Amino acid sequence: MTLSMVGLIGGLVLLIIFTLRGMNILIAAPLCALILALTSHIPIIPPLADHLPSFTVSYMTGFASFLQNWFIVFLLGAMFGKVMEVSGAADSLAHWIMRTFGSKHAPFAVVITCAILTYGGVSVFVVAFSVFPMALSLFKDANLPRRFVPAALAFGSITFTMTSAGSVEIQNFQPMQYLGTNQFAGWHVSLVVALFMASAGMWLFHVMIKRAVANGEHYDEREGDPTPTSSHLLPPPFLGFIPLVLVLGSSFYCSVILNFGRSSLIIALLIGVISAVILYWKRFEHLGSALSIATYSALIAIANTCAVVGFGSIAKLTPAFNHTLIQMTALPGNGLISAAIAISVIVALTGSASGGQAIALPLIAPHYLEAGVDPNALHRVIAITSGGLDSLPHNGYVITTIRVICGETHQTAYLPLGALTVIIPFFGAILAIILFMLGM
Repeated sequence: MTLSMVGLIGGLVLLIIFTLRGMNILIAAPLCALILALTSHIPIIPPLADHLPSFTVSYMTGFASFLQNWFIVFLLGAMFGKVMEVSGAADSLAHWIMRTFGSKHAPFAVVITCAILTYGGVSVFVVAFSVFPMALSLFKDANLPRRFVPAALAFGSITFTMTSAGSVEIQNFQPMQYLGTNQFAGWHVSLVVALFMASAGMWLFHVMIKRAVANGEHYDEREGDPTPTSSHLLPPPFLGFIPLVLVLGSSFYCSVILNFGRSSLIIALLIGVISAVILYWKRFEHLGSALSIATYSALIAIANTCAVVGFGSIAKLTPAFNHTLIQMTALPGNGLISAAIAISVIVALTGSASGGQAIALPLIAPHYLEAGVDPNALHRVIAITSGGLDSLPHNGYVITTIRVICGETHQTAYLPLGALTVIIPFFGAILAIILFMLGM
């Protein structure tokens, strides 16, 4: 047990270190999973397993299972985001929102722009790429430190919108198949928690920026900075809202009225893609090329998530993991509390909210349902909690946003981003549990 625990913790630490140093997650994840297997005496290949689970089979089973279940969703999401991006619709919406609030409220303008786009179904990566140039422009006009831009992008994209009721992100849809709920489960509590997270996060963001400015920090312009697209070259902003509204409306109808479950997300995103193509048909010069790029992006995104799901698949075979899971699910008191703890540990292990849910839900959902925990409350608590410790430094979105999109380093940019995407959701989950316990 001791060696297994050392391997589990050591494997996670190495995974974080490798990803921070830029190692491809498709290499880092199986390599660290191999360490888990060796320290827990899991056979490496089937001939050595004597009909027991082996490293190669178990890793690829986890990898392939997530791919099978979610590739179409990733593909349609990437296509929808790419169509909104290439047509200029995402930029148009961002221009309008940011122009409405102005540079005086630069951080809030960036956050609310990301929130609207991601809640409407646009990929978080597309949102970050689209909003970043305008965020830079606003921060420059306000003379605010640019190292806070990644925090603004992340806070608006992967916190109070990603895990709220009605969201068309995967993190809000995965619990449905295990709990028999729909995407609006616990919506009344979700609304209160989302408002709390948004308000508390913006207050904390303001405090951090104000302190940095007081310490003499200011905007630093760099060679090669992107410039925003001129607004007169973009489609009217109201057109940009139409596909977002159609995605949200169709997902509600298919999920709540028709009870289509996870398939409602596929239908909603397909409607979003078709409507956006029809609306912006004249603005596409090479639509086929754009969709091909989207397909490649979807493959990379889901492969990265599959890699960490494979890591988690090996982790759940280890004695240390199973011992820890038993201890967490056996905690006395309300089941929502122990469920939140279990989800937090597993998403931290994988560095992925969707990957962590894919591993945790089959293991813990039956336990809590049998214990009589309200499935709607469980759905919302799991969704909110999964959006917390998933944002540790080795999270794929975090790495891409900080390093690739914004050109920052973890040393300069992660502290404010982590405060907003780890700490705020933590308190949001606590508030959700309290409200559900009070019978709200």
